[in-house]
Amino acid sequence: MVGDGALLLGLVEEFVTGLQDSKATDTATGVKKGQFAVLELVEALGSSLTSSEPRTRGRGIQLLSQVLQQCCTSLSEKEVQVLTAFYENRLKDHYVITPHVLQGLKALTLCPVLPTGLAISILKSLFQDVHVQSLMQTDRSCVYNILINLMESREEELKGLGADFVFGFVQAIDGEKDPRNLLLAFQIAQNILYRNYELGSFTEELFEVTSCYFPIDFNPPPNDPHGISREELILSLRAVLAGTPRFAEFLLPLLIEKLDSDVQSSKLDSLQTLAACAAGYGHKELKEFLPSLWSSVRREVFQTASEKVESAGLSALRSLTVCLSCSVLDSDSEDSLNTFLDLVLKDCQHHLCEPDLKLVWPSTKLLQTAASASYRASYKITAAVVPLLLEQYNNHTQNAQRRTLVEVLQGFIQPPRGSHTEEGDENPLTGYRQPLCALVFSALTESSPALQTAAIRTLTALGTQPGLLSGEDIDLAADHLTRLVLREEEPQTCSAAMEAAGSLARLHPTAFASRMVPALKQEIFSEAMEECEGRPTAQSQQALRQRSLKTLSTVSTHPSLVQETVPILLQALSVSHKGSASFELEEVVSACRSLQQIAELAKDSEESGRYFHQTVIPRLLGLAVQASLQGGGAPNPLTEERVLSAMVPIFSTACGYLHTQLAAHTASLVLSLFLDGDTSFLPENNIPQQFQLLKERSNGWPETQLVCLLMACVCSLPKSVEVPNTDRLLSELEELSCSCVHPFTHTSAAKCFAGLVNKHPAGEQLDSILKRSVKRIESGLSSDSPNRIQVFTLLLWVSKALLLRYHPLSTTLTDKLLSLLVDRELGSLAADGFALLMNDSTDVLNRACHADVRMMYRQRFFTETAPKLVLGFNCAPEERKSSYLKALSHILNSLPRQVQITVLPSLLPLLLEALCCPDHGVQLSTISCLHPLLLDTPQVMTSHLGTLLSRLLGLTASPAMKVRVISLQCLKALTRLPEHVVLPSRPRMLRALAVPLGDKKRLVRREAVLARGEWFLLGSP
Repeated sequence: MVGDGALLLGLVEEFVTGLQDSKATDTATGVKKGQFAVLELVEALGSSLTSSEPRTRGRGIQLLSQVLQQCCTSLSEKEVQVLTAFYENRLKDHYVITPHVLQGLKALTLCPVLPTGLAISILKSLFQDVHVQSLMQTDRSCVYNILINLMESREEELKGLGADFVFGFVQAIDGEKDPRNLLLAFQIAQNILYRNYELGSFTEELFEVTSCYFPIDFNPPPNDPHGISREELILSLRAVLAGTPRFAEFLLPLLIEKLDSDVQSSKLDSLQTLAACAAGYGHKELKEFLPSLWSSVRREVFQTASEKVESAGLSALRSLTVCLSCSVLDSDSEDSLNTFLDLVLKDCQHHLCEPDLKLVWPSTKLLQTAASASYRASYKITAAVVPLLLEQYNNHTQNAQRRTLVEVLQGFIQPPRGSHTEEGDENPLTGYRQPLCALVFSALTESSPALQTAAIRTLTALGTQPGLLSGEDIDLAADHLTRLVLREEEPQTCSAAMEAAGSLARLHPTAFASRMVPALKQEIFSEAMEECEGRPTAQSQQALRQRSLKTLSTVSTHPSLVQETVPILLQALSVSHKGSASFELEEVVSACRSLQQIAELAKDSEESGRYFHQTVIPRLLGLAVQASLQGGGAPNPLTEERVLSAMVPIFSTACGYLHTQLAAHTASLVLSLFLDGDTSFLPENNIPQQFQLLKERSNGWPETQLVCLLMACVCSLPKSVEVPNTDRLLSELEELSCSCVHPFTHTSAAKCFAGLVNKHPAGEQLDSILKRSVKRIESGLSSDSPNRIQVFTLLLWVSKALLLRYHPLSTTLTDKLLSLLVDRELGSLAADGFALLMNDSTDVLNRACHADVRMMYRQRFFTETAPKLVLGFNCAPEERKSSYLKALSHILNSLPRQVQITVLPSLLPLLLEALCCPDHGVQLSTISCLHPLLLDTPQVMTSHLGTLLSRLLGLTASPAMKVRVISLQCLKALTRLPEHVVLPSRPRMLRALAVPLGDKKRLVRREAVLARGEWFLLGSP
């Protein structure tokens, strides 16, 4: 113990006299280990604490406080009591000592064994002996943290102080300016208000000492290490001001005053604070100020040019109305909500009678916002506004005025987001159902497209609310929408009618199935006739048929409708296959696209998924197979590449969202068809038994190209579905992709092979498949091979499949692709292949098809490949360098913008070289890489400015319009460089940019004007 005492004295001496701050940590370690107690430390500090020199006393207390901060949780109750009394006494000492005393008290307030009564004692000493605002920022922060600690651990004791605690707090924060401390002060104020501390007679003082910061005008300095934002301060102060209704008599006049300010931020903050306060106040607190508050809110919505202020004003109005709607009516009390809504109606209602004037829309927004606050408000405003609008519609005869009135009416019919109606409440519009329907149906027959469009949207609003359309009204609505879709020539109106049909069909499928769908079917299968009254021409008949096909998909928003519309589309494909109707190729493609859209709409419905599995997929496969085996005669549209490509997303969408059991069954059926020629599951099975869809033969491309449908089925299945006969399938796909001369077929086979390999489980089986494929690729790419293009296509897609899943073999295949950049026949194709590797594929190897796609694979590929491309460029013969440049630019273009900005400066010399390449594709790809760099970090171009200007100016005369446009955009971006760097080039640029001002293309001329204007303004004040 003697040794420990000597050690303690040595540590004290070194800290106090030797000014070695690290000894505080050593002392705290000794206390934690039990070498000496805290009270022994106090005794060892005796001479320091009684020194006549304030700074010596301060060092002694600093050591004790630092030790307490590390050991406060291990103190005994007796030690805490002694130390608290000591520290309270030290608060009367010299001001130099006060900061260290506060640190010690802060540590003591964290002690779990702080005796009862000491919290009150500490607070009284603080409030009595410390003038908080004379302290430094960190010391004031320490005082606030002491209060917060005690409020968390000794709340009941503090509440025992009554209003004295609030008074002491008000004195402590009065005059605080530091935003860090203000956040702490606002937190304490929130605790006082939300934990029901007694305010006593100091309510106004607490309000004044906090509201003096409203509105917050703090703007943090750049690179602020404390990370305090203006928004954080605003929200914290707002929580204080909204914390008690007792602030209402002081706050509401302040808000009204601040709303008269010309500062937008002040208006915005005031309105948002009003909305927050109204949510917590009662109608009694608001009653006195309602006329002034309404006047201020109305003025801001009527006159403001800021959407944010307008939105905040509407939110404040809604909060006020919600608050008043919650008031309980007594027999002796005035209905505050009714009084307030009378004010709103008085100032806004008459503007609805003036649809030509601009105040009709602000008034509408105010009325609709108030109505959305509660059922009571909605009932009152609806009763006043809807009859007025109906009357005004009949009084006005101009279509523009009527359109405005219908659009206003739609806003009152359409329930706003967030509005709620209690169960059992009658819809306020129920009493006006018949005149509303009559108005809407009348407007639908008008000649004005704008009025018709407004009426369509209003009809949708009526139909989406229960009880506003009767069965007869729904039938009539379906008839009107059918007429507008089929007979209206205005695209906007037709599109709105389609959208409305889709929305209403979801709620009323029976009406649309019995009225619209048959009419659409009739139009689809009606033949073009001689032009006569009431009938369209043959040309317009084709457009009408396509519109009908599109509408079928739009209304298929209910499972029962899917089973009505899909057979019509399948029948259209069947008719086009048989040639019994004059369907154009574009119409057949439209039918396929409609089926795909229905599959998208129905993908979350188990019933519709089963229907596609049992009916749609077999029917489409049957039609495609029959068409491929049809032989000579007239060309069949179902064998066209465009039609098959349009079928692919139908299969992939339908199969990708099937449940596992259905998906597995579908896969087995499709594979039995393609591998074994099993047609037993196909409808109308009149197909010859002997055929092989995956075997290449002379003129057999109509059959083999159906491999694209196989790809769509099996490559879109979830990973959990095991594809049967994988080895055999992959073997036949590999053979077809390498030997077939038909481009669409061998490309589809390669895609299918790659899609299966990408999802194949890792293991010996996959290694064996890949080993066989790599061997086939290497032999097929030899210069004497007759099928180099086909094998190269397989290489590309297999490389992409392995790259996406980070397979080790992807590096080997990428190196093979790099080696082909110098090949005379395949070099340009290999360069373009890098774009395929980096960009998303639409039909296979994407996340929608459940492919194995790893995160950041593009960045990893760039890191591995870019150095090889640079090295290859440096070693390649001059005539082959462009392939390396094109490949590099394709990779760079696919990288995220932030990655581009990081890596492009190091590759800049190579990219500048690429601008001299005669290949327009290389030029366009390279400039596309440079443009974002010029916009975000133009300073990296400073050392290359002369070269860049010369080459970009040369490209402004390129034969390719896109190259001319983007080169001018780059020249405009260069004006963002420091003025002293670019100003010497200004005369030359003005002369050179005068030439593209006369370009034959308008887009080029526009960019030339913008670029020359920026260069002309260089150097101007």
